[in-house]
Amino acid sequence: MMSEHQLKDGVTQTLPPVERHPFTPFLPEGCRLLMLGSFPPGEKRWTMHFYYPNFTNDMWRIFGICFFQDKMRFVSQEHKTFFLDDIKSFLTRQRIGMYDTATAVRRLKNTASDKDLMIVEPTDLKAMVSGLPLLTDIVTTGQKATDTLAECFSIKESPKVGEHTTFCFEGRELRLWRMPSSSRAYPMAVEKKAEFYQKMFDSIFTP
Repeated sequence: MMSEHQLKDGVTQTLPPVERHPFTPFLPEGCRLLMLGSFPPGEKRWTMHFYYPNFTNDMWRIFGICFFQDKMRFVSQEHKTFFLDDIKSFLTRQRIGMYDTATAVRRLKNTASDKDLMIVEPTDLKAMVSGLPLLTDIVTTGQKATDTLAECFSIKESPKVGEHTTFCFEGRELRLWRMPSSSRAYPMAVEKKAEFYQKMFDSIFTP
């Protein structure tokens, strides 16, 4: 249902309906890395019921490059989708969690772009992190996600793209990594994006 919002000058603006997050958090046992985007695209863009479901989003190609040196490792080119069971098994083995920094949003222009998202309900990230005692690293995959997390944990200076910063929460020191967006709207080749992700993954998963 559309709702109305009163602007300062007295003009009434009709707002789009609130969308609640369609997925439950994917948090494997012993989760040590949590990857956070902003919010999934609209369902019409999905090719699967999981994170980064848009076939033109390159997240799963980045994973293929970084861990298997094969961009198509998780990609079903024939069916224009991804190998979901393989993705879930891999994430579970590596103890990589997935969710987003917003639990409810309004799409101001009916697009998948972060700039068109109005966050209605941020994710309770403190509760989520508190419930992951083995977590050491968090990745944000866009500016809106980074800003939302930084506000939640009172991080004064967010890391630049490809870099990380440390912050403390409940007596733990955690690293926040800011990675390039995997959306093709972000002007960088997938192989170049993978170089940033590779550095981050190597820091976490290399003994």
